[in-house]
Amino acid sequence: MKCGWLVAACLALPLASHAQTVPEPTDYRMDHYRAPVPATLDGATVVGPEEAHALWKDGKTAFIDVLPQPPKPANLPKGTIWRDKPRQSIPAAIWLPNVGYGAIADVTADYFKAGLETVTEGDRAHPIVIFCLEDCWMSWNAAKRAVEWGYTSVYWLPEGTDGWTLWGYPLEKVTPEAGQPQTN
Repeated sequence: MKCGWLVAACLALPLASHAQTVPEPTDYRMDHYRAPVPATLDGATVVGPEEAHALWKDGKTAFIDVLPQPPKPANLPKGTIWRDKPRQSIPAAIWLPNVGYGAIADVTADYFKAGLETVTEGDRAHPIVIFCLEDCWMSWNAAKRAVEWGYTSVYWLPEGTDGWTLWGYPLEKVTPEAGQPQTN
């Protein structure tokens, strides 16, 4: 087969992009949030889109989207209409934007804790899946934070909605949960 090497090379491309090993840091990622992430998160279970979909279909796991939401620019000219970019997320997920930064203000931590409390009904053993986009440290940081706060069934979906979509799973428009702080 003359083009067999080309097929083999094309099939290896996706594997090559994931071949780089990112070590799991001991603390939160503080910058460059859109970069390759580790394959592990101590205290959490890493899942791919297929495992996440099975958890979603089962209906016993809470899904938490932590994609940041950019603030309205302060210097917009008078009369400018500002429209937040819509977020398409995993159906029934709650969106807690801006809780995945490496350092968060107390008000943001309180917002995140309140969201976790709501979706788990106060049960720290209730399973939760935390996600964002592929190669986004926001979800890693948020899942690490949940583990540190005593949540014992934390699943981290490092491929986020990008991987979810790649598998053809459904999305729906979400809005941030009430009480979102305006500052980080």
